[in-house]
Amino acid sequence: MNREYIKWYSPHLRRDMELLVVGHAGTPLIVFPTSMGRFFDYESRDMISVVADKYEGGQIQAYCVDSVDSESWYNKAIAPRDRAARHLEYDRYVQEEVVPYIRSRNSHPGLGVTGCSFGGYHSVAFALRHPDAVTHCISMGGAFDIKQFLNGYYDDTCYFLNPPDFIPNLNDPWYLDRYRAMRLVLATGETDICLEENRRFSRILTDKGLPHWLDVWGDGTGHDWPWWRQMAVKFL
Repeated sequence: MNREYIKWYSPHLRRDMELLVVGHAGTPLIVFPTSMGRFFDYESRDMISVVADKYEGGQIQAYCVDSVDSESWYNKAIAPRDRAARHLEYDRYVQEEVVPYIRSRNSHPGLGVTGCSFGGYHSVAFALRHPDAVTHCISMGGAFDIKQFLNGYYDDTCYFLNPPDFIPNLNDPWYLDRYRAMRLVLATGETDICLEENRRFSRILTDKGLPHWLDVWGDGTGHDWPWWRQMAVKFL
């Protein structure tokens, strides 16, 4: 299986950023890590190995990016406004650096995003902000409302980084038409701490007439890697 470690200096984030590429061809997939996670976590938690045949067979190719969560949403040493601003820089890093890098080496017309837990937020937020780039999004145990990190502060930057808030008010057909063409999966479990968050966001999407798949797993499925590995087998 092809595996490459990549690093470059990000002008948007003003520091080196690392990522892991797995696979040689197929649908490219940006993998966002969990809260304050690293680019290697997805592989080390066996999320790659459970579908190794798809990577080896050239069906999918993963680009596992690093996070800056400890500098943005989880950084209590800075003001909430600055947390949102740092995340916006991260969004631009992915959009203007990672996506062009993927396109420079993979000609497949599709582009997926996925992540577990807070990586689910990253996936959904990025997909809905950039539906011209993303064709499918798979969130596993995601949580999508970032107001919990803002201590009551709110501005336009926060609003447009918070899908449960901006989706209900969005009427631009450029976005809505692309959302309707996107494959959007919200996978969660019956004991997942993020279950109600997924149900609430599903209702928001339904009320807006946006197709998606809310997949609530039974059999005690919760919020942890063993279940996410099973979800990867199903959805990737």
